[in-house]
Amino acid sequence: MIIKKVFIYLFVFLLLSFINLFISFKALAYFDKKRIIEKIVIDIDLKKKNFYFSNYEIKEKYKIDAELSDARVMNLKSFFRKYNSPLYNHAEKIVEISDKYGLDYRLLPAIAMQESNLCKYIPENSYNCWGWGIYGSLVTKFSSYDEAIETVAKGLKTEYIDKGLITASAIMKKYTPPSKGSWAYGVNTFMKMLE
Repeated sequence: MIIKKVFIYLFVFLLLSFINLFISFKALAYFDKKRIIEKIVIDIDLKKKNFYFSNYEIKEKYKIDAELSDARVMNLKSFFRKYNSPLYNHAEKIVEISDKYGLDYRLLPAIAMQESNLCKYIPENSYNCWGWGIYGSLVTKFSSYDEAIETVAKGLKTEYIDKGLITASAIMKKYTPPSKGSWAYGVNTFMKMLE
């Protein structure tokens, strides 16, 4: 009877030891894979230390051409939902227009967050979440968010990116000179949030 109990306990002990060993190997493999992915992400971040807002620049530097549209749209929708932004229904338009003008899809939302808390504080009936063409009492108004997205993206491309202003600091000097660095810091912070 005692010998039978000893064998049962020994069997249970060995079985539990085997299960523990199996789980340990699986956990090690998972964390090793996670460590490799984190190293790759860090390497990519180090290469992109200065934010470039033109997909053309990134493609030329790193020969990257593939970015899933659906993932970008979902990323924007999640960001807009988190901040209860009216831009939620315009996430696809932002990605589409950003691609059209070769902009980083995060740039328009980052500027909108910096300028108007994602459209929460804009001149009445202006659809102008980007502070585009707003100087004192002069207010540029658009007929819709889609029109604003198109106009601002085109303006950023032709008046900034094409003229070599490809970082938040460089754009800030023309876009909002009095901000003394806070605008660029905010835009870079929101770009990072959207990674």
